[in-house]
Amino acid sequence: MTTWLREETPHDIFRFLREGDEGRHQTARVTADGASWLASAAGGRGTALARWESRPTSPAALPCGTVFDVVNVDPVFGRRMLDQLWTEGPGSGPVAVHRGRMMLFAAPGTAQRLPALLDWEEWGEEVPRPLCHGLGDAVTVPPLVPSGSAGPRWLVAPDTLHPWLPGPEVVLWACVRAVRATSAVDVRVSIFPPADPGANVYDVSRRR
Repeated sequence: MTTWLREETPHDIFRFLREGDEGRHQTARVTADGASWLASAAGGRGTALARWESRPTSPAALPCGTVFDVVNVDPVFGRRMLDQLWTEGPGSGPVAVHRGRMMLFAAPGTAQRLPALLDWEEWGEEVPRPLCHGLGDAVTVPPLVPSGSAGPRWLVAPDTLHPWLPGPEVVLWACVRAVRATSAVDVRVSIFPPADPGANVYDVSRRR
């Protein structure tokens, strides 16, 4: 077992997270397995975990492209995407919010493929253009332990060693469904024909 999984440290983040996992499940709370998955994105996991062991309420910068990509979207549209993913689709991977944006963690390669798929899709122009973070990029991830501050926070926190991550086709599907759902709300369908502005209008409320 490697030293970064040591149990003797006074700031053992894994023991701390595991103790918090017992008897409860919180969607926005990172588990010990989720912390290990996040740290694996840094390559040299000991450094990331050593930082979190001493400051578990601090955010961290992690590279994209090998363990995950991130699709960074407008928060209102992102909520609509999540609604579609969870009500009609396969669900989502981890999701965070930071600086007024929503970050959907996706499968590696999504950042490169998604923009091209949106360009081909008929609804592509109606999708608020996402920022895609892939190989060569880094993102700020929320702290392992909520701090109550106004910084980044988890909406759906990582909780397993191998979380399911949507690929570019699934993210595209969620974008298209979010646009269609929004358009459907804006269309008002009536079974009655349009009123004739020149027609006589009678008050029938007084009829006996």
